[in-house]
Amino acid sequence: MRKIPSRAALPDVLERARVRALLAPVVLALASAAVLLPVRSAHAQLPTLGDGSELTTSGERRLGDRIIRELYRDPDYIDDAVLSEYVQSLWLPLMDAARKRGELSPELDERFAWEILLGRDRTVNAFALPGGYLGVHLGLIGVVTSRDELASVLAHELSHVTQRHISRLIAQQSKQTPLLLGAMILGALAASKNPGAAQAMVVGGQALAMQNQLNFSRDMEREADRIGYGLMEPAGFAPQGFVSMFDKLQQANRINDNGSWPYLRSHPLTTQRMADMQSRLPPGKAYQQPVPASTQEHAMASARARVLSNPGVDTLRQWIAEPGSTGFSSQSAPRKAAILYASALGSSQLRDAKAARTTWALLETQVRGDAAAQRLAQLLKAEIELAAGDADAALAALPAGASEHRPELLLRTRALLKAGRSGEVAGALQTWIANHPRDATAWQLLATVWQANGQPLRAVRAEAEAHATRYDYAAAVDRFKAGQDLARRSGAAADHFEASIIDTRLKAVESLLREQAAER
Repeated sequence: MRKIPSRAALPDVLERARVRALLAPVVLALASAAVLLPVRSAHAQLPTLGDGSELTTSGERRLGDRIIRELYRDPDYIDDAVLSEYVQSLWLPLMDAARKRGELSPELDERFAWEILLGRDRTVNAFALPGGYLGVHLGLIGVVTSRDELASVLAHELSHVTQRHISRLIAQQSKQTPLLLGAMILGALAASKNPGAAQAMVVGGQALAMQNQLNFSRDMEREADRIGYGLMEPAGFAPQGFVSMFDKLQQANRINDNGSWPYLRSHPLTTQRMADMQSRLPPGKAYQQPVPASTQEHAMASARARVLSNPGVDTLRQWIAEPGSTGFSSQSAPRKAAILYASALGSSQLRDAKAARTTWALLETQVRGDAAAQRLAQLLKAEIELAAGDADAALAALPAGASEHRPELLLRTRALLKAGRSGEVAGALQTWIANHPRDATAWQLLATVWQANGQPLRAVRAEAEAHATRYDYAAAVDRFKAGQDLARRSGAAADHFEASIIDTRLKAVESLLREQAAER
């Protein structure tokens, strides 16, 4: 829950809001692409990576780290294991295709973060940031009807990064420092949550600046379209997903964009872009290619995104009642799966375990024989039982030995903690973290496990590592120092090895903290 500022603090709050609003129209295009591109002729050659750039790959990564550190603190940031894994299942093949096609250089592959953050926001938006970070709103996942449509958006944003649009922006506007650019991007992202306020500020000279930004970005958007489209088929997705996603954007344009589609403002849809994508389909078949079909798995992931975006109690109740509507039986299989999934998860969110279990039984019948959909249903079952306080039933819903998958591992850990059996899971979590050292959620969960197992020193170190993975080095240093104090007071021989690790890590993170402070 957001804190309401005191009366004394209101002037500062209003001033910060005013500054963000002033910045927003100037860089609203950056809220999605975070780039500018000088206008080029249609036949111009694409620049080589770093061509004319004043920002190195290391500098771009540091800028991205600075921005993402703030986004981690945003209350709308959500680390949902099920949705994160689903998005990653689309993202990783696109990355692999970019490598094989030479779009992603070994240098960028190594230096950039290549991390996707999910935002608990109902607006339809996605954005690329410096250093290989991408943001995806749950609202976008909730409206796309196929994995191919979602993949087309990810491919487009990936191309923004591989083409070094951020670096080219710095070369174009050399008077703006990376630090100022980072502040502007954050201001635009903050303002995008209040489209009405942002639009109200676009007047006079600010409106002219905004138009110039859009004029630059159109050429850049076409470049990202072309490259992103080329990644689709090699990555295993239907290229038609690009065109059907454009159809959705066009429909939103026709209703004058009611504010739920920030993607349209930062990625202006033009007839040229649409014609370009249509022309890339097989000759004579541009309008005959079938729209990529939805699957039950995608429909369920989309339904989950809609529920987790906090639509409100009244909307949840409407979704909960939908399986009982007269038109339910005539729906397609993916649509039925989505309705049942949203109803069961919605009931669980409203703490109605009985209704959630009843609807889940219908869902289980609906997805029987579809392995991918069945897995999502079983994860939902474990989630429902855990929310209801039945840890044993939650564990029974999860397949044994599925710790190599993040959703199962995290759910199983939470269930074992609730059942008082934390000693059974520490090894699996440690193995996961050894392979995924930047998983802050896993580190934080491991801290809880160590605390439950009577290992407070290890718990403190795990908390520190969780802060460090999200670039909150000040908090990490604080926890490492707390670990040093605890080790001195303890004096137990078994803690010497852990204390040595804490000493080493403290020095490393203090160095990172000094570098971070020097950038301000």
